[in-house]
Amino acid sequence: MKFESVKDMPPIGFGLWKIAPDTCEQTVVEAIRCGYRHFDAACDYGNEEAVGRGIQRAIAQGLCTREELWITSKLWNTYHAAEHVPAALERTLNDLGLDYLDLYLIHFPIALNYVPFEERYPPEWIYDPDAPAPRMKLAKVPLSETWLAMEALKESGTVKHIGVCNYNSGLLHDLMNYSNMPPEVLQIEAHPYLAQEKLIRIAKDYGLEVTAFSPLGSLSYVELDMAGHDESILEQTEVKSIATRIGCTAAQVLLRWGIQRGTSVVAKSTNPERMLQNLTAQDIVLTAEDMAAISQLNRNRRFNDPGVFCEAAFNSFHPIYD
Repeated sequence: MKFESVKDMPPIGFGLWKIAPDTCEQTVVEAIRCGYRHFDAACDYGNEEAVGRGIQRAIAQGLCTREELWITSKLWNTYHAAEHVPAALERTLNDLGLDYLDLYLIHFPIALNYVPFEERYPPEWIYDPDAPAPRMKLAKVPLSETWLAMEALKESGTVKHIGVCNYNSGLLHDLMNYSNMPPEVLQIEAHPYLAQEKLIRIAKDYGLEVTAFSPLGSLSYVELDMAGHDESILEQTEVKSIATRIGCTAAQVLLRWGIQRGTSVVAKSTNPERMLQNLTAQDIVLTAEDMAAISQLNRNRRFNDPGVFCEAAFNSFHPIYD
């Protein structure tokens, strides 16, 4: 399949966050073998070289062509200055072994002080890990500067589409006012506990496609102590009863809920059987009653919140959501 527009982005993507570099290459090959064609990467995940090796192996084995893959990556916080944006993309392309990205996103609306590649890569959040009290160090780079540099990447052809992650509605309104090339995708945390209906609606009103990360909710955050074991949406009675009636897994129900409400979703698993289960969620159909029952689980519970984890992990209080 050739992707003619951003609307052709496959509805279920394979998330690469928290996949260890030593297993990532084989995981990517297995995911492509299962049928995944949309991969969600990022500099900050620290595994793009392994992702690239997996992509090249899959292509060499005839499992797919480059043109059949939708590859997304993200600009990290330390590379927001206009002069650093193209270099950050070049590093990502080199690591992935690609000559273009299908989609490049600003990872967070947070500009941090530049850290040279040779000093530390990926640079992560803390400016000086050896400091007595390591913390984030903010850079005075307006988001408009970063966005104009993103537009230049699209003009060059090394990026087919551009967008943003983790923007709220206010930042989105502002971006639409100063952009020459409007964003094409908004990627946000979204699941039944954080439905984000207003943000998704305004993004779509502006013509953006929306991708939901963490569509299963707390699952990715328990091991990071950012969620409790009792916060699993998969254990909700409404979700389990729908899954039993349809004859599928609770995870498939949640992924289908995300797709059926008009977003693409990014899911992760290193288990080939579960990979396939997640992918086939696009074939399930939920009733209007099912959709409403799941939507009513919303409690505005955000798991990936810089206003919480930055202070806990990086000695820096830096909320971006009110």
